[in-house]
Amino acid sequence: MEIQFLGTGAGQPSKARNVSSLVLKLLDEINQIWMFDCGEGTQRQILETTIKPRKIRNIFITHLHGDHVFGLPGFLSSRAFQASEEQTDLDIYGPVGIKTLVLSSLRASGARLPYQITFHEFTEKNLGKILETDHFMVYAEKLDHSIFCVGYRVIQKDLEGSLDAEALKAAGLPFGPLFGKVKNGQDVVLEDGTKIIAKDYISEPKKGKVITILGDTRLCDASIRLGLGADVLVHEATYGKGDEKLARNHGHSTNMQAAQVAKQASAKRLLLNHVSARFLAKDISKMRRDAQDIFENTHVVRDLEEIKL
Repeated sequence: MEIQFLGTGAGQPSKARNVSSLVLKLLDEINQIWMFDCGEGTQRQILETTIKPRKIRNIFITHLHGDHVFGLPGFLSSRAFQASEEQTDLDIYGPVGIKTLVLSSLRASGARLPYQITFHEFTEKNLGKILETDHFMVYAEKLDHSIFCVGYRVIQKDLEGSLDAEALKAAGLPFGPLFGKVKNGQDVVLEDGTKIIAKDYISEPKKGKVITILGDTRLCDASIRLGLGADVLVHEATYGKGDEKLARNHGHSTNMQAAQVAKQASAKRLLLNHVSARFLAKDISKMRRDAQDIFENTHVVRDLEEIKL
């Protein structure tokens, strides 16, 4: 499981950073990639990665500001050009209006997609658990931005315990169907009468990961709730230390406020993105150090950076 950042800038593209988009790579888990936001130029950024567009099966939009959605019609159209690859349907989750934005753009441009899109729109009244699969659950909650905006909490369900094959062999169990029975929790009896107790050869279930990906927001309690105990918290840092008034006026957060959220949520790691273009390389280092005064395990991400979870 990895997160790769396709765009980490705020508002508009800069030479160093494209606008908002990231992907959660779940290739080993479910052979899928999930995208969060799709700002202008996202498809161009994908060309610099190993991402296959057909593997992107779910797209989660935090809000309808252009720097988070203007790349969506282009990406969807280009995804249709993968003629040599299997065409796969996808689902788009986001605030009411995302369906109109996408379909109007595709209709006006005459785009024809060889795959189906299923839209899942929500308002403040129908948030909560928006997706559940055999392996994952996704929750959404309203943040505090200048327009309706949500944050997402992705929960990986606990993983089954692993089978200690070497211990089973040592106990005299021949490799074959009986291994499968033990793995499924069934006790078995060997020809010599030895009883193999399945639970003695299966490790405890492994706790699944929790990944919190927030949209644009002021400092708010919802961010803390979404980030509780998260293995990774992705939080915007449009502004820096001392810019709290400016951040509030524009519906955003500073690096220091993001660090406060991570600390109060007892998150394990804080990844700062959505950084204003006015910050230069030397400013980014200071932004990281300042935030680390509050929450030590803080990192300011770069475009195309991949973080293994």
